Amino acid sequence: MPRTLPEGHGPVRYGPLAPGPGLPVLPELAAVLAASAGRAHSEPVGGSPTLLDAAAGYLRRRGMPAERSQLAASAGAAPLLCALIAATGGDVLLPRPCTAWWAPQVRLLGRQAFHVPTPPECGGVPDPYALLETVRRVRAEGGDPRLLVLSVADDPTATVPPPEVLHETVEAALREGLHIVSDETWRDTLHHPEETVLIGPAEMAPRHVTVLADLAGAFLPPDWPAAIARFPATDEGAALRARALDVLTVLGSSVAAPVAAAAAYALGEPAEVTDRLTAAVRLHAKVAEAVHRSVLAAGALGRAPVAGRHLYVDFAPLGGALAQRGVTDAMELEDHLTERFGMPVPGGHRFGDGLGALRARISVAPLLGTDTGQRLAALTAPDPLELPHVERALTALAGALDDLRADARRTEPPR
Repeated sequence: MPRTLPEGHGPVRYGPLAPGPGLPVLPELAAVLAASAGRAHSEPVGGSPTLLDAAAGYLRRRGMPAERSQLAASAGAAPLLCALIAATGGDVLLPRPCTAWWAPQVRLLGRQAFHVPTPPECGGVPDPYALLETVRRVRAEGGDPRLLVLSVADDPTATVPPPEVLHETVEAALREGLHIVSDETWRDTLHHPEETVLIGPAEMAPRHVTVLADLAGAFLPPDWPAAIARFPATDEGAALRARALDVLTVLGSSVAAPVAAAAAYALGEPAEVTDRLTAAVRLHAKVAEAVHRSVLAAGALGRAPVAGRHLYVDFAPLGGALAQRGVTDAMELEDHLTERFGMPVPGGHRFGDGLGALRARISVAPLLGTDTGQRLAALTAPDPLELPHVERALTALAGALDDLRADARRTEPPR
């Protein structure tokens, strides 16, 4: 999220990246990529048979039967979503807040993006009643909503919608004739999978849902772009896939051959990949929970993170203290927290929240260490919170939050 201009709050190129793992590349993955680096041929647009078969196996193990003919791959999730929006046509419904790069894809294609509030229980999905109201209002005003994009393991809020809430949202979307894109990038990063029920919309309405997953969520480093999509096993799904492949062809968005080899290997889920993922999720969960405790102790608000490598915080209860420091909106909050925490802390305006809402996303990766040795130590430690470098990072963050709490108490009127 670095800027090259001090006034660069708004342009897309200054937007936040997805939360990275903050961990070294798995050696076995690096070996597969290196072994494929000498391949001279190009991967076909949409993915090679080897990659698509690996993706099909991955999806089947998650209760989503898939054949090669239903699948597509691209160099990252953004080109895939762009292709889906272009192939579907019409306007797009998004939850508020939502993943930072969704809305720019819609605007790039000259379409309208309409944000719908999320329910109190979770982020990632629009409230079903608000969705119905928004669709009908947009149509009454001459709009043409056709697509709903949602996430069952959400960035930015790090929450998972309860199945009953998701079911009501899916029913509302189908009632209005919307096609659903389910971004399941963070599906495999549940902090406590034995306690969290994750059911995707494709399991509820398989004929009306396209599943999208960026492999940087769980399997690949962010700099190795690869993503997969599963289309419905219907004539309409086949036509949508064909149109999307046309767009990917125009974009030239094929997965690089070495990355495709690494992606196929990772999607096969050998023991070393699953062991690393398990250890990484455990680490991210412990650190995120520690940050959440500090956030609540300082008087800010935020749902407990249950997936991913980040959490979403509402600093409204500390608004008086922030205002004394010249922080009155999300852009100023982003600047202030980034400086105080010494790491990027994107404001809620990046994720579709209102500029006046004092919200921000905190990622845990920068807290894991400053070099490979420290990060590997955090990954393998029985309790990473006891490591001196992790403890120092968490203490510094908690101290910055406590300063705000102290300021807020000084500004409270006497009782």
